[in-house]
Amino acid sequence: MTFIWAIVVVALSVYALYELLNIQKRKRYPPGPTGLPILGHLHLLGKNPHKDLQKLAKKHGPIMYVQLGLVPTIVASSVDAAEKVLKTYDHIFANRPHHEASQHLAYGQKNLVFAKYGVYWRNIRKLCTVHLLSNQKIHSFQSMRKQEVELLIQSLKKEARDRVVVDLSARILSLNANLTCSMVFGKKYVDEDLDKRGFKAIVQDVVHLSAAPNLGDFFPFLGAIDLQGITRKLKDLSKVFDEFLEKIIDEHVHAHEQKQNKDFVDTMMDIMQSGEAKFQFDRRHIKAILFDMLIAAMDTTASSTEWILTELLRHPQVTKKLQKECKKW
Repeated sequence: MTFIWAIVVVALSVYALYELLNIQKRKRYPPGPTGLPILGHLHLLGKNPHKDLQKLAKKHGPIMYVQLGLVPTIVASSVDAAEKVLKTYDHIFANRPHHEASQHLAYGQKNLVFAKYGVYWRNIRKLCTVHLLSNQKIHSFQSMRKQEVELLIQSLKKEARDRVVVDLSARILSLNANLTCSMVFGKKYVDEDLDKRGFKAIVQDVVHLSAAPNLGDFFPFLGAIDLQGITRKLKDLSKVFDEFLEKIIDEHVHAHEQKQNKDFVDTMMDIMQSGEAKFQFDRRHIKAILFDMLIAAMDTTASSTEWILTELLRHPQVTKKLQKECKKW
C-alpha cells in the first residue's frame, strides 16, 4: 500500500511540475477538448481511437490539440491540415517521440523509422538511399524478384485447378519474406531459422506490441515499472531478432571475401569498415536497419498487396482493366 501511495505522490508531483513548465506553451496550442489531470485526454479514446479522434475533430476542428498522458499531441484531420504537417512544415514535425518498443527492438531508436530527426537520421537516410535503395541496387535484383513472383503464380494456378483453399495472406507474406531475405541477406531463410514460431507470428507480434497502448509512452517515468508486461515481451522479441541478425552478420563476415554479388549486409559491412559514415557505425546500426527492412517488407508491403488483391477481387471490372494494362507492358 505504501508503494502505491508513493507512486501516486510522485505522479502528482511530476504532473504539477509539468503544468508549471508548460502553462505558457499551452496557450499557443490549437483548440481541443477539456482534459483530466495527469491522464489528459486518454479517457476519451476507446478501442477504435481513430474513430474517437474523428468525432472530436468534428467538434474542435481539423487541427486539434490533445494530451495523451504527459505527451502533447496535435491531430491533423483534414487534407489541408495533413498537407501542412507532412509537406509544408514537415521539417518541424519530422522528429520522433520516445517510443518504448523501438528502444528495445531498434537498439535505442537507431533505426531509420524511429531515429530522432537530426544529423544522425540524415546520415542514415543518405547511406540507405545511396548504397541500399538506389535504382541500380534495386534493379540488380530484378530477375530474382521476377522468378519468385512467377513461382507463386504457378503455385496458385495449380491450387486453383485442384480446387484447394489457399491462405493468400500467408502466401503473400511468405513471398515477401523470400524476396526480402534474398535481397538483404543474400539467401532465403525458413521459419525455423528465426524462431520456432516462424516469421509470420514473430512479425505480427512486433507490429502488435509496437502499436499497443503502452503506459511508458504516455508516462515515461512508468516505463521501467512495466505495469502491462509489454516491456518483457519486447525484450523477448528483441532477443530473437538479435540472435538471428548476429548469426547472419557472422555468416557474412566469414564469406565476405569470396562473394561477388553483394547483398545489403555486405554493403553495410563495407560502410562500417571504410569509415564512410560520419558517425560511429557498428553492428547495432546494421541490425537496426536490417530490422527496419524486415518489418517493412514483411508487414507493410504484404498488407498493402493483400488489400490490393482483395479490392481487385471485389471489383472485376477494375481487374480486367489492370490485366489489359499489364499486357501492354
